[in-house]
Amino acid sequence: MLLTDDFDDDQSNTMDTLEFIVSQNEWPYERLGNEEIVAAITGEWCDFHMRYYWMEEKNILQCAGQLDIRISKKHRTDIFEVINLINDCLDMGYFSLWSDDNTVMFRLSIIPSGNRSDIADACDIVTKTIIAEINRYFPVFQFVIWGGKSPKDAFEATMLETVGNA
Repeated sequence: MLLTDDFDDDQSNTMDTLEFIVSQNEWPYERLGNEEIVAAITGEWCDFHMRYYWMEEKNILQCAGQLDIRISKKHRTDIFEVINLINDCLDMGYFSLWSDDNTVMFRLSIIPSGNRSDIADACDIVTKTIIAEINRYFPVFQFVIWGGKSPKDAFEATMLETVGNA
């Protein structure tokens, strides 16, 4: 995941910290000024874009994993139902449908404080959480969109946990 072993505590700001971490993980990325970094990440089920957006005036770092799937009008109602089912199970962050381009996102924001090592640790936790939740719940969206399952059936099918060995 995030490699912070070689992290220099003298990084100048939160976005520099994130850029250092993203580049150390060899994720292809683009830095858009002093406010945004977009990185391409390969998950277990899909590739997605990790977006980090720094709101300096509010001291808030918004992080989002944007799935590379577009939700058609035909599936919007079912996707909203799935999102509600999933969000009820989450301890941190939430899924949403980004209205700009009808893509599913997992979003989480933090208020970084302390030194750059603390910020790096917080970014590590946020990034790991986003990747884990996308990996865990992406099949639910697949079952609804491509598998034709109802939101409840798709959710229940992906939440089964196997016990023991065959």
